Amino acid sequence: MIKVSVMYPNTPGARFDHDYYRDTHLPLVKARMGEHCRSYTIDRGLGGGAPDTPATYVGMCHIFCDSVESFQAGFGPHAEEIMADIPNYTDLSPVIQISEVIVG
Repeated sequence: MIKVSVMYPNTPGARFDHDYYRDTHLPLVKARMGEHCRSYTIDRGLGGGAPDTPATYVGMCHIFCDSVESFQAGFGPHAEEIMADIPNYTDLSPVIQISEVIVG
């Protein structure tokens, strides 16, 4: 299993609508990817590693798929539509990482 992490850096003055991300954007991703998306999680950054420091990321999601190929098959045909929705909730550019899930 793999995890695709999409992380939005916590940049002062940036806009990020957590409600839209939760209620509209990620349901859109799941609907378009269908069975290729096993599940997803959404995180809201609260703080950094040291006391009273800001979170590194303001928000992120993790999309779980059987394989990189499965992710590409589900996301690829809808990439343009999904990416076009980003300005509806943020003006940030995401940082993306694909990981192998070792323990789940």
